[in-house]
Amino acid sequence: EQIACASAVPVGLTIGTDIPSLYIKVIAKHDNLSSVAIISGEHDRFSYLEQNGKELLNLPVDTCGTVLAEEDERLVGSASLAELLEYVKTAPQEALDLVLEAQETNMAIARHSLDHSYGLSVGRIAAEPIGKEPKSLAEAFCLGSAMAAAASDARMAGCPLPVIINSGSGNQGITLTVPVAVVASYLKSSKETFARALLLGQMIGLGLTARKNRLSALCGAFTAAIGTSCSLVYLLGGELEEMDRAFNTMVGNLTGIICDGAKMTCALKIYSCVEAANLACKLAFRGLSPGNESGIVGKTSRESMDFLSRISHEGMEETDKTILSIMLGKQS
Repeated sequence: EQIACASAVPVGLTIGTDIPSLYIKVIAKHDNLSSVAIISGEHDRFSYLEQNGKELLNLPVDTCGTVLAEEDERLVGSASLAELLEYVKTAPQEALDLVLEAQETNMAIARHSLDHSYGLSVGRIAAEPIGKEPKSLAEAFCLGSAMAAAASDARMAGCPLPVIINSGSGNQGITLTVPVAVVASYLKSSKETFARALLLGQMIGLGLTARKNRLSALCGAFTAAIGTSCSLVYLLGGELEEMDRAFNTMVGNLTGIICDGAKMTCALKIYSCVEAANLACKLAFRGLSPGNESGIVGKTSRESMDFLSRISHEGMEETDKTILSIMLGKQS
């Protein structure tokens, strides 16, 4: 009844100009009553409230906030892959415990989704030829992609099971944990190796988000999967050289994949991005990756990070506006 009532209310949508990446202004009117609310900077941060012409709240309109303290964001956002790896090798137990808890939580929704139909059932269908127990490393890679997609299928369809996030995103948290957990289980990795592999991916995910802006039009599953590729390399005994190669392969492969909102097709993107991470890992151990002559790929992962940041900020602003224009145009 409430949905039917709400559907009968006329709603007009317009795209704002010269505003932060996270900015929502709502004006509601009924007879001689009116209210205005503005959310900016954070999804739950009201910066302006007005009722019947009376101002109730007026705060600065912030740019999109971060999930880290300012100093932490500066540190992780400016860190090289080598520096992140060095931190991971000596990280405190509390950090390792946190990422292990994250993978347990996220694996639970992935397993649940394999037995139920959610959204497009991307993960459940992708896992059908393999089953729940991989018989080879190749199958473990594939099952990791499928289970990550399955977790996203469920999350995007409203499954009430919890997900532990990365960079404010459940789908990024899934991408950085589930594939790594599946491969680590197959390899029978030690708990410490597993935890440090997870932490490496999480740190890369945080670092890339700090560089690109949390609400960039660049797909978060893609940047998270860059971290996943390095986690997989770590699990398989690779060092910085192989991680650097995997990183550059990911940048050369999927840079430009867009974010067009949170919906069921996120599971498709996660599946594709994790499959790309698997391939990047395999190529890295063969000594293969695109070089500096390949488009936006840098000489090193550090340079590729810088180029990725430029694309996110300079190259995707107009893309974001076009995406919004298309989405709003479909409502007319």
